[in-house]
Amino acid sequence: MMARGAAFLGTEYAILCGAMSWVSERNLVSAISNAGGFGVIACGAMTPELLDTEIAATKALTDKPFGVNLITMHPMMFDLIAVCAKHKIGHVVLAGGIPPKGSVEAIKAFGAKVLVFAPTLALAKKLLRSGADALVIEGSEAGGHIGPVSTSVLAQEFLPSLAEEHIVFVAGGIGRGEMIASYLEMGASGVQLGTRFACATESIAHPAFKAAFFRGNARDAIASVQVDPRLPVIPVRALKNKGTEEFTAKQVEVAKRLDEGLIDMGEAQLEIEHFWAGALRRAVIDGDVERGSVMAGQSVGMVNKEEPVAEIIAQLMAESEAALSRR
Repeated sequence: MMARGAAFLGTEYAILCGAMSWVSERNLVSAISNAGGFGVIACGAMTPELLDTEIAATKALTDKPFGVNLITMHPMMFDLIAVCAKHKIGHVVLAGGIPPKGSVEAIKAFGAKVLVFAPTLALAKKLLRSGADALVIEGSEAGGHIGPVSTSVLAQEFLPSLAEEHIVFVAGGIGRGEMIASYLEMGASGVQLGTRFACATESIAHPAFKAAFFRGNARDAIASVQVDPRLPVIPVRALKNKGTEEFTAKQVEVAKRLDEGLIDMGEAQLEIEHFWAGALRRAVIDGDVERGSVMAGQSVGMVNKEEPVAEIIAQLMAESEAALSRR
């Protein structure tokens, strides 16, 4: 049932790791690819030079396929694409919004496959017509930046219309193999998980960050609120702490400067993104789980110990196969 997705990715299993800034780096990415899944480098706010270094370091740890996730609003998008071309990256994931004009063509020009996210069926169809090779539908249960609709509803809406002709991966709130089996039965080509991998043995996340996951449950993983309707802030799901309160204050501050004409809308959005990048680094790297951003999906309650990536994937596959055998 995963054959189409696995063939598309060039992997044993059609299981992608969601791109988690500061977490999805060379160690975790290579471990996932080496275990038969598909690791994805989270470029986030990296410069082209940093991405160049990270790709080279990942290649030194695995000879298996892996991808790169690029944020569509990155001011150096086309320079980052050039780095991917230099390294002959086989798959590029475009996240965070509608791909800028010419970006899909630039990626396909060096032979890579393009994966995109789409919050609506109409946009999904448009992106696929425009050259995207595969789609990821991600529900609001996911960690990090999220949309407003649950994974189960998106799957019912998208898969019957698209899954027969297109490669579609389902993401958001997936913590066990039984759920993977259900989405495969609905026509998905594979799945994407982030939260289950964030605390893997190979993850460089700080022990305090991992401990916060082990303590957390679904109700602790809350979505940020939008303070000013004029400021298009994509909600972020993370474990509730002082950092989530500070983000609310940050929005008020940015909106005030927007009112005063000190920054434009594009600068306002970038400042919000930089806030998240800094807050996430404080949590993941420095271990500040009180004021940093502990981004986690609602499946966090299913993460209760540190495990090697290979064991996580083996468990997910065993659960999925057992569920299908009971059908």
